[in-house]
Amino acid sequence: MNKKVIWAIVIIMSAALIGTAVTQFLWIKAQVDLDEKNFDDRVFMAMNNVKEKLKEDASTNDFLDKWVNSKKEVSFLNTFKTGKYDKLKIESYMQTSDPDYKLTSINRKKLDQYIKAELEDQGIYLNHDYAVFSNSQDQYIIRNGVFAVPLEGDASSPDNEVWHTPGDNHNGMDNSPYKVKLFNEGDSPGFLKLFFPNKQSYLWAKELPTLLTSLLFTTLILCCFIYTVFVIFRQKKVSEMKTDFINNMTHEFKTPIATISLATDSITNKTVINNEDKIKRFAGIIKQENKRMLNQVEKVLQMARIDKQEFDLKLTSINLNDVVFQASEHSRLKVTKRNGILETNLKADQSIIEGDLTHISNIVHNLLDNAEKYSEDEPSIQISTANGHGGVILSIKDNGIGMTKESQKHIFDKFYRVHTGNRHDVKGFGLGLSYVKALIAAHNGTINVDSELGKGSTFTLFFPFKQSS
Repeated sequence: MNKKVIWAIVIIMSAALIGTAVTQFLWIKAQVDLDEKNFDDRVFMAMNNVKEKLKEDASTNDFLDKWVNSKKEVSFLNTFKTGKYDKLKIESYMQTSDPDYKLTSINRKKLDQYIKAELEDQGIYLNHDYAVFSNSQDQYIIRNGVFAVPLEGDASSPDNEVWHTPGDNHNGMDNSPYKVKLFNEGDSPGFLKLFFPNKQSYLWAKELPTLLTSLLFTTLILCCFIYTVFVIFRQKKVSEMKTDFINNMTHEFKTPIATISLATDSITNKTVINNEDKIKRFAGIIKQENKRMLNQVEKVLQMARIDKQEFDLKLTSINLNDVVFQASEHSRLKVTKRNGILETNLKADQSIIEGDLTHISNIVHNLLDNAEKYSEDEPSIQISTANGHGGVILSIKDNGIGMTKESQKHIFDKFYRVHTGNRHDVKGFGLGLSYVKALIAAHNGTINVDSELGKGSTFTLFFPFKQSS
């Protein structure tokens, strides 16, 4: 699949996911707004009911009696008690002398009870603050059942407490939309206000299960989408590596096949068929190229067996120093041919390990071949052994082209080959380090690489003395 197509799909899917998430949030927000409107309607219904009850209380004689007593108006008090009064005149006088007489004469305990009962009747059990505001004084005179300002008369009276509540939300009460006029609609002395500090939490809590469920499923879809994109890119990379592998394998087989074909044609030539020496030489070429092809096929089949865990280690006691020495002597010929040097520093006093001689030899040979192949100029290779905790440490260092951090993440993947820049003579299937990694793991060992682009690489291997059962 084209990379541009993949990125187009990623962008479209990302936009679709974002759009879905935003749409779900807007739906939930719309539901919260609807719940808030319903909540507001119920609050105002409760407040209007409280208003009507306060209005009924204001029309009783007890209400007038309380105001007359608080004002110490003796003449009105005597007239009021003997029943010789004009109620309208008294109320007019009260309105003139004290515009807030109805507000200040509200029974605070009853007000608290009215508000609580009416809210509960509407199914509202939230914590709330309430206040009575005086238009004439332009301030609150009752807050949560407490008088906010001193009243005239005996300041020591329980009815004349100065209101003070530390930490009370003044701004919240001032900005609260819940407000109804008290007593008269036209010329009202003041109004009743309610404030719910936890209203938004209450409204969103109702939609919390829906919100969390939506968030959970959106997250699952997002995770699956990310994983799918990751798999697509990974498969694309594997596909590219397999294509490179097939191209390399075709090239590796094409050369010996062409050589065999040429040698066969030469043998059948009349000038050669009667010449025994030439026939032997061409037959030797055919045999050598045929063996070369068999070796290449064996590499591929070997990796297939390793992938399927269809191999058995023939464990014996191995002197790792000897294996390294023999492999270094074999590689020294190719290194010195390029005017390079190969140094050995075998310091492992205890170098006897338990392992498969063939596979461990192949591991060392593979790493030395890579160190030589990926050196641009004169190779400089250092190979050393040392004892570590419970085993032997093998280190192979070169001055080759090195690797980027990104390449180091993939060098042990099958078919992966490090980019060699302008060098085109480095051949192979990209199976060598994958084989090394698999066999090191089979021996319960470890392998690490430390490399910097343009400054060479160091491979560090650890082989345990004994293999666990």
